Amino acid sequence: MTRQNYLFTSESVSEGHPDKVCDRISDEIVDLVYREAKKSGMDPRNVRVACETLATTNRVVIAGEVRLPDSLMKVDKNGNKIVNPSKFKSVARKAIRAIGYEQDGFHWKTAKIDVLLHGQSAHIAQGVDNASDRQGEEGAGDQGIMFGYACRETPDLMPAPIYYSHKILELLSAARHAGHGDVGKLGPDAKSQVTVRYVDGKAAEVTSIVLSTQHLDPTWDSKKVRKVVEPYIREALGDLKIAKDCNWYINPTGAFVIGGPDGDAGLTGRKIIVDTYGGAAPHGGGAFSGKDTTKVDRSAAYAARYLAKNVVAAKLADRCTIQLSYAIGVAQPLSVYVDLHGTGKVDEAQLEEALRDIMDLSPTGIRKHLDLNKPIYAKTSSYGHFGRKPGRDGSFSWEKTDLVKALKERLSA
Repeated sequence: MTRQNYLFTSESVSEGHPDKVCDRISDEIVDLVYREAKKSGMDPRNVRVACETLATTNRVVIAGEVRLPDSLMKVDKNGNKIVNPSKFKSVARKAIRAIGYEQDGFHWKTAKIDVLLHGQSAHIAQGVDNASDRQGEEGAGDQGIMFGYACRETPDLMPAPIYYSHKILELLSAARHAGHGDVGKLGPDAKSQVTVRYVDGKAAEVTSIVLSTQHLDPTWDSKKVRKVVEPYIREALGDLKIAKDCNWYINPTGAFVIGGPDGDAGLTGRKIIVDTYGGAAPHGGGAFSGKDTTKVDRSAAYAARYLAKNVVAAKLADRCTIQLSYAIGVAQPLSVYVDLHGTGKVDEAQLEEALRDIMDLSPTGIRKHLDLNKPIYAKTSSYGHFGRKPGRDGSFSWEKTDLVKALKERLSA
């Protein structure tokens, strides 16, 4: 029996957090490659990016394996094609500037940027380009397990603690970029954390709020920061009640002036729980940012969320967890597992079969169904990959609920 009365906590981090700076740069590079592929006539299905970024005091290192259009390559003195670093450095600087870093220890203009990208391993490529189980299709870029989750706790069918943790930072970020009053004096680096009390299985009230945010005025103390940010926190929480005895921890260590990669080194892929469900559901372990969508760490996690969200939106269950598993070089998932957590109105085994029938879960099938071969990934790099609004540019297509009718018809047959 699932517990009905408990406390649960999730955290989020802003786009200026060191790890998120790296996620943003890595995803800007994915978008750059897709854009250049389209311009040059390269089939976007042939794009390959596995890009990792490290950031520290006024230094950025970009490394990984790629397959690029000629517009991103140059010829070395020996006549060999190698990666041309210029456009990669340019998008990194633009990302850092957009986030808002113009500080002595980390500045978009003065940071040294090293590009150490090289060609994709031929041994990996052979399995991805030609699946062993389906002629003419892509195989999965690696083995692994991916999870998707949805529940009825919020309008976007996400768990409440992570939903509200993201929302607090999104509102503060928008106000900071707009330069609204004192909030315009906040820095890019911030973290939030929300603890929610559940009563009878439903989110009832917030019992603790933690926010640590960088501020550029060194005279500010914790009381001043709370005065600045509290209206945005209350707006973000909306109708979710704040308990009378709620504990507020705003910049609990005091001053937070040195932030971002100057204060703490960042790496791509270290915020996978922030990126997904805040710990309320399993995560397969693979990060998303910096990867093209042959990497099932990314594309299959999107597909699993898409299917889980449609199951809940179709009112077939109040909660749904889906696991997919893959082997490198094999197109079709090795397994599809559904858990409706005792809230289901259909048989889980039948639902597993229905999901396979409704959507081709090979890398090729996922990329076609969700239209993933396009530059839509930089905006996923902060405030979560899930629980977002689908965009006109095709971004967050995995948040659509366009399978509801097909699921209902398939399971009522």
